[in-house]
Amino acid sequence: MATDGRAFADKAIQNISKVIIGKKETIILLLTALVADGHVLLEDVPGTGKTKLAKTLAKTFTADFSRIQFTPDLLPSDITGLNIFDRQKNEFVLRKGPVFTNILLADEINRATPRTQAGLLECMEERQVTIDGVSYQPGSPFFVIATQNPVETAGTFPLPEAQMDRFMMRLSMGLPSREEELSILERYMENEPLDTLTSVFTLADLEEVKREAVKVFVHPCVREYMVDIVKATREAEGMVMGVSTRGSLCLLRCAKAYACLHGRSFVTPDDVKALAVPVLAHRIIAGYGTETPEAAGALVQKLLSAIPVPTEDFSS
Repeated sequence: MATDGRAFADKAIQNISKVIIGKKETIILLLTALVADGHVLLEDVPGTGKTKLAKTLAKTFTADFSRIQFTPDLLPSDITGLNIFDRQKNEFVLRKGPVFTNILLADEINRATPRTQAGLLECMEERQVTIDGVSYQPGSPFFVIATQNPVETAGTFPLPEAQMDRFMMRLSMGLPSREEELSILERYMENEPLDTLTSVFTLADLEEVKREAVKVFVHPCVREYMVDIVKATREAEGMVMGVSTRGSLCLLRCAKAYACLHGRSFVTPDDVKALAVPVLAHRIIAGYGTETPEAAGALVQKLLSAIPVPTEDFSS
């Protein structure tokens, strides 16, 4: 079981690295969210490769892929679809929106109005779309990768806390090192690597790894460690809002997927520590109008340093 998960991760990283230089940790976290059946918010300045990473991940699998460019005039029906009247058939026919896919790229999600942003809520949480009172399945699996620029805020609509909580992780690409940027220039000198990228997995392969991740063992003391971390976010001095129970469950699911992708059949405290910031930081509010991703991440790290780490044998 564990070997298969590690082989899956290595093969996926190798394929994605044909397009994306470096960022191995970001890629493994993205794969973790995919295997854990969650969604990801990629937050960084323009030009760091957020959209390209999402497209590369989609091309790594033989899966349906859709992209929505969020703008202020976008309507919820532009995302979910709507019923239109067909004169030839003399009946209403469903015109499906881009959410009827497997991997959905919601580009610059904070540029759309809250009403349109909310159009994704039901799809992300319940994995269903309701149109004119009828529910439909968007796709199986259904994985949303949303991007946003945290610096340029003019004309944008910040995601409400309820929607931020729907994202399993918030990740950042970050700028490349000097050596990585030189490699990027060399690789993109004559062609676009994404155009020649081929799929290496089917959706059946992904479902098999998901089933393996579910079987990963989590020792009771590791679960207690997770709860202690979440509880600390709720009781920290000056905290407005701590991590919800949904956050606890996301941390558990991510830890199991992360361990599986690293070739283990059990979760360790180091897995929890590696996932705490990307899974929990975007769910807390330390103070209205003052919180930033960096400050939230630093707070989670501070809490981690104050919580005793269990030292038992975690494999049984």
